[in-house]
Amino acid sequence: MLLSPPMKMTRRVLCLVLLLASSVSVACLPDAAAIDARVRAAMAETRANGMAIAVIDDGRVAYVQAYGARNAKGDPLQTDTVMYGASITKTVMAYTALTLVDQGKLDLDAPLAGYLERPLIAYGEGDAHLAKYGPYRDLAGDERWRTLTARMALTHSTGFHNFWFIEPDRTLRIHFDPGSRYSYSGEGFSLLQFTIEQGARTKGLGLDVKALTDAIFARLGMTRTSLQWRPDFRPNLADGWNDKGEPLEHDERSNVRVAGSMDTSISDLAKFIAALVRGDGLSPAARAEMVKPSLHIGTAHQFPNFAPYLPKPEQRADLAAGLGVIVFEGPQGRGFYKGGHDAQTANSFVCLERGRRCVLLLANDVRAEARFADLVRFILGDTGVPYDWEYADRAGKS
Repeated sequence: MLLSPPMKMTRRVLCLVLLLASSVSVACLPDAAAIDARVRAAMAETRANGMAIAVIDDGRVAYVQAYGARNAKGDPLQTDTVMYGASITKTVMAYTALTLVDQGKLDLDAPLAGYLERPLIAYGEGDAHLAKYGPYRDLAGDERWRTLTARMALTHSTGFHNFWFIEPDRTLRIHFDPGSRYSYSGEGFSLLQFTIEQGARTKGLGLDVKALTDAIFARLGMTRTSLQWRPDFRPNLADGWNDKGEPLEHDERSNVRVAGSMDTSISDLAKFIAALVRGDGLSPAARAEMVKPSLHIGTAHQFPNFAPYLPKPEQRADLAAGLGVIVFEGPQGRGFYKGGHDAQTANSFVCLERGRRCVLLLANDVRAEARFADLVRFILGDTGVPYDWEYADRAGKS
């Protein structure tokens, strides 16, 4: 854990012993003052107005801090300020789905269509449906919908665009054979949510995803986290800033959408990431499924969608999709991570299996993202996290 000043020498000695005893490099965690100084420097360099950080060591939250402002009035960003979780919601969804796998209610590799009372293409009309799910009737004529599985949804390999409504003609379609490659898709997560919520009760589904996630949050003591907007968040809520430094109000997301509707705080989300890295709440088999390389990724960058795979010699051999996370191998061994981003939000966590260490970064100013790689390296050392694949030249841009 992060140690107080009188124990620094002991920490250095311990790290030296680990370095000498292991063929894998082991980073020594900096102390709180050093982290504070580095974060403040990163904010000054990027002109970011607010961000928060948590450090997990040996599966336990070791340090949490918030910096700067939560809104244009200058109210302070605090460790219990509610911030937008963005696409880290997808990791929460993967964890939630795996609890259903542990209960025998969901099979990662069984066709999702088999859990429904009607064919998937019989669903998809009406504003209430389209506010949460996709127009599945659009898939009529393409029999590949019958092959879609939970694993494909969680590894971004359904063949869907990121969302149906960004298709030029706003028509849901499958762009490649499901399971054959990676292309980022929140739409796949929406399909899994639909299956869990609208699936047959006789098959163990027909479950409310909000209730499932609320139970997880309650168990972990996450009192200021929800996949649906709560009015009690308003008194201590983070708005944000885009890459031009313009303030933007927090979006009160009234619908549960597992691709990215979560509100949370740095203190709360640190508890979840700590539970994830130590495997709390999942069977060893389910936890192993989440962080194993399920699907190799061969693109140069995560976006644009459907980018061609690089020639084999140019691909990063260790880059793969886990379930709701990206998996990689680095100088310190196996790691996994997930990011979240919109015009005003930049979020990221990076975890290393060795030492069960993580860094969690939440920023309500997207410009802070440009220094995420530096901050992770400063705290954890060289991890090999594929931030170049994640961001390309877009880090810190709306």
